[in-house]
Amino acid sequence: MLKTLGAQIKEYKKPSLMTPVFMILEVIMEMIIPLLMASIIDKGVNDGNMKHILLTGILMTVAALVALFAGLMGAVYGAKASTGFAKNLRKAMFDQIQSFSFANIDRFSTAGLVTRLTTDVTNIQNAYQMMLRMCFRAPISLVVALVMSFYINARLALVYLGAVILLGGCLAVIVAKANRHFRQVFPRYDELNASVQENVTAIRVVKAFVREEHETEKFHKANMNIYNLFLKAEKVISYNPPLMMFSLYGSILLISWLGAGMIVVEGMTTGELMSLLTYCMNILMNLMMLSMIFVMMTMSIASAERICEVLTEEPALKNPQEPVYEVADGSIEFEHVQFGYNTTSEEPVIRDMTLSIRSGETIGIMGGTGSAKTSLVNLISRLYDVQEGSVRVGGRDVREYDLEALRNQVAVVLQKNVLFSGTIYENLRWGDKQATDEECQEACRLACADEFIQRMPEGYNTYIEQGGANVSGGQKQRLCIARALLKKPKVLILDDSTSAVDTATDARIRQAFLTQIPDTTKLIIAQRISSIQDADRILVLDDGRIDGFGTHEELLAGNAIYREVYESQTRGSGDFDRMEGEA
Repeated sequence: MLKTLGAQIKEYKKPSLMTPVFMILEVIMEMIIPLLMASIIDKGVNDGNMKHILLTGILMTVAALVALFAGLMGAVYGAKASTGFAKNLRKAMFDQIQSFSFANIDRFSTAGLVTRLTTDVTNIQNAYQMMLRMCFRAPISLVVALVMSFYINARLALVYLGAVILLGGCLAVIVAKANRHFRQVFPRYDELNASVQENVTAIRVVKAFVREEHETEKFHKANMNIYNLFLKAEKVISYNPPLMMFSLYGSILLISWLGAGMIVVEGMTTGELMSLLTYCMNILMNLMMLSMIFVMMTMSIASAERICEVLTEEPALKNPQEPVYEVADGSIEFEHVQFGYNTTSEEPVIRDMTLSIRSGETIGIMGGTGSAKTSLVNLISRLYDVQEGSVRVGGRDVREYDLEALRNQVAVVLQKNVLFSGTIYENLRWGDKQATDEECQEACRLACADEFIQRMPEGYNTYIEQGGANVSGGQKQRLCIARALLKKPKVLILDDSTSAVDTATDARIRQAFLTQIPDTTKLIIAQRISSIQDADRILVLDDGRIDGFGTHEELLAGNAIYREVYESQTRGSGDFDRMEGEA
């Protein structure tokens, strides 16, 4: 874990080294001041030596200024090192997330990743800054103060040593008990973030169904879980200040009482007693700092483990050692393919599937919910890997291709269409960042999106809100299709991505595909027979297997499932899923 996190310090090694150096310098100056103070009292005030008082006073002033400068520089370098470390952690995690396959992302919830990138990194940042400053300053200051105390008077210094041992043991117990509660807090943060994210994303649905009270209750429950866990941890930690004060005042009383007797009986000087009392405060304050460090480190360990889970996660999909960068054509072959999202499940999602699609063909795909339509097309662009068999595109196994090269030639318009905040042009250029305005507009004409874009006040420069909140479902689908077309792919997959457009527009989009991109292999998943009946061939899936594969006429004549869907829809009774529910 330390090696994984330490690798992200990178260019902030110098500030990370300079911080403890300045902290040590500050400690040295602070330890000198009590000795100089004792010298002023014993050799200046008691002897009436004004010259000694002035010289020693000047030395104390210099020491104080040096300590002030060292403390300031330590704070500056510490802040730079910790914020830089946090920046690198966030970047490393975000870069790692971008390399994840769908299988990797399935392991982490969206809310969990957000918590790791925000709350957990902030905890590490605070702990790192405290470690650089206090983890060096407090122990060194504590040890030096003890040494100086023993140097002045060994017997009285034993009081400090006893207090340190007693307090250290109590702190160890407190930290161990608090640690159990802190480890439970951060998964609860994931639940809180999930509640907020879900509510904000679906706020229109929440309001439409008047579920504000339910959502408030759900948030309150998640919020209270965090509150209760932190309360338990803080209750344990609350024993720390009373113990500290007991040790501090007990030590002062013992030193004062024993020291007064030594001044009278053994000739101990007043200056030495004053120095010991100063060191007493120093020792116990540094012990307090150490207790705070332990608490912060306890919190940060849980965060560090969660961050390392992301940084050390191995991407499920990797490029081969010598990848192929050219996709010859849009031909697709499945050979005895078996696939499941969970490798331990008894029943795979796709079972022993074999099929062949020629380059440039238009293939319709239909089937009920859970029949593996989306799973099938996900394998083509290698969003997942097969467990058995092989998937070939352009005559090569998809595992032989460079991932970027393959996905640039296999464009997918997924079921959940996503647009990003920015202008229409900026969204379209996700397909091709070098695309000209004319190419963007041509893609929109093919997707039948140009007609509604032209009616917008700012046309293609219209700003799209996050998630496409200011456009309709059908408009969003057409923009996503246009974005995919800009990639000029050899394979175009439409995963039920015209479901929100009317049948006339759907027909125009299909006609444009037929005439304008005849060499592109087109896979169209749809529930409406009208969307795919003109396809070259239609693939009917049922429970992860091929139930039928042929033309519209062939399937009407020989496939019971297809014929039932066709008849139910031509009678106006609905789509595939509704028909199945009635059957």
